[in-house]
Amino acid sequence: MQDLEKARELAARIRAVAAEIGRPLRIMEVCGTHTVSLRRHGIHSLLPPDLRLLSGPGCPVCVTPTGYVDNAIQLVESRDALIASFGDMLRVPSSDGASLSRYLGTGRVRIVYSPTELVPLAREQSEGKPVVFLGVGFETTAPAIAAVFERVLSGGPRNLFLYAALKTVPAALEALIRDPSLAIDGFLLPGHVSAVIGVRAYDFLLRAPRPVPGTIAGFEALDMLVGILDLLELIRGGKRAVRNAYPRAVREDGNPHAREVMARVLEPATELWRGMGMLPGAALRLRRTFSEVDAAVRFGLQPAEDSDPPGCRCADVVRGAVSPPECPLFGGACTPDRPVGPCMVSSEGTCAAHFRYGRDPP
Repeated sequence: MQDLEKARELAARIRAVAAEIGRPLRIMEVCGTHTVSLRRHGIHSLLPPDLRLLSGPGCPVCVTPTGYVDNAIQLVESRDALIASFGDMLRVPSSDGASLSRYLGTGRVRIVYSPTELVPLAREQSEGKPVVFLGVGFETTAPAIAAVFERVLSGGPRNLFLYAALKTVPAALEALIRDPSLAIDGFLLPGHVSAVIGVRAYDFLLRAPRPVPGTIAGFEALDMLVGILDLLELIRGGKRAVRNAYPRAVREDGNPHAREVMARVLEPATELWRGMGMLPGAALRLRRTFSEVDAAVRFGLQPAEDSDPPGCRCADVVRGAVSPPECPLFGGACTPDRPVGPCMVSSEGTCAAHFRYGRDPP
């Protein structure tokens, strides 16, 4: 009951501050977990009509280009590799509509829940069958993946490889700021990523030609209401600032140890994002000294290209240009049981969240 009363109080204050600002507002929640939690808790229904929440590219499966899946299927079919992956990635359609899920139960694809499972899995393979881990994720998963492959090169199994599709959030935000069509007024910044990179990693938001404030928020309903209110107060005051509304998990300097592990194994790269093109420095790849465990090098994989099926607007959804119901396939040809695009596949996908928890209030 106390949480309910607090939520009502915060919602009332949000409406009051929005009224004082007196214009339509567009706030982007960057994290896919935020998107799901906002809709599951019905927070959209508590907000004033002139305050629009845009879902950003915070779902790692959703921003991974189609060609990455094509290459992974090639590894199974032509290179006789065992693919290890987190579950969501296996259901993402390739350029011809196929997915890795069709190999489940055949011994050619294996779901893992932690990178720590990879070394035992590789050692189980007879005759050194290659095991390729689909390393898809943001700064939250990159340290654990880096730590495993650092151990591999210091005495681990030689049949374990990484096919990296690791992305970094700050460079993507810079690209979003430069897109005038989005007209973003502020960012609700991801708590999990921020626990690794820290608050200062977002200082670039304040140095941009059009500075945009941000607030780091947690994932409970009250966390997000506090974050939205804090962000509106920054906008009302015209303040150039990044606030930390999640101090129980996020420190000013983040997690230096995690970043050190990443830096020893991974380096920034320019890679393709679905819907956003080639973003300089917005990806992480294995350093050249780790090339012997790099699946792209070991198997001569081509750079991933991107495409969406006819009618699918996933590329526009991931950058907040459209909401899922604006896609002609949403809820009809494309559902969580029959996904056409990755935004309907992942548990963090914007389309899946809209489908499961309802559309925006009228």
